[in-house]
Amino acid sequence: MQKTKSIIFALLAAAFYAINVPFSKLLLNHVGAATMAALLYLGAGVGIGIMSLFNKREKREKLNREDLPFVIGMIVLDIAAPIFLMLGISFGSSSNASLLGNFEIVATTVIALFVFGESVSRRLWAAIALITLSSILLSFDGTDSLSFSYGSLLVLLATICWGFENNCTRKISSKSTYEIVILKGIFSGAGSLLIAFIKRETMPQLVYIVLAMLLGFAAYGVSIFLYVRAQNTLGAAKTSAYYAVAPFIGVLLSFVFLREQITVMYLVALAVMIAGTILVVTDTLDRS
Repeated sequence: MQKTKSIIFALLAAAFYAINVPFSKLLLNHVGAATMAALLYLGAGVGIGIMSLFNKREKREKLNREDLPFVIGMIVLDIAAPIFLMLGISFGSSSNASLLGNFEIVATTVIALFVFGESVSRRLWAAIALITLSSILLSFDGTDSLSFSYGSLLVLLATICWGFENNCTRKISSKSTYEIVILKGIFSGAGSLLIAFIKRETMPQLVYIVLAMLLGFAAYGVSIFLYVRAQNTLGAAKTSAYYAVAPFIGVLLSFVFLREQITVMYLVALAVMIAGTILVVTDTLDRS
């Protein structure tokens, strides 16, 4: 029963996160990249903070001094990752960025294996190979230039940061979820805001600040809250596996709201990514 509940949490977390990329793409026309990253996380921290005021049933242990290294790692990586993602989205297409988000599965799984000792099956290794191949295809800028898209590479860098961050969060996922998400949101948001000030980004109009924070509450706050709850039971690698559905929802939203075109290379990469995702999900279901 607990595993089923955690799987539902992981899928809901993916669905909430999926709205991030296409709607961030729209808001980036009015908000700087570092400012956008800051507002997303601040929206998450403030929103979940308000939720915690109405929750009297939280019985989980609070974070302590032993958790500090993982908390610091989580916050620092959460400052870097969304800035890379926002820059990547501003340079490239929303649909590409959404699909490239699945490389986070690769990063999370490899780090979980080599750094934290989680087991990885042969099927999951095959899935990792396919997702990596798809990510390379999506990053390729064309046969004429034989170069790689800066936007795609920045998105991949963001997923690697989040891969490390997922594993840091996994180490403290049994502790208070509210405390974890509030710390993530407030401190990561403040760090990104400081970078925005250093870069001298222009402060956006109030309406865009509110919209970005509302998006952050849903796409980061609620998503991270559900993700952490799922991680505590499933582990970092398996929870990331269920997160694989998020990019496909994001791609659909990109085509509907942003009218982005479909290229042949994109369709090939999509087919490879779907094959890898199916392997990831079936592997996880078989072992759950």
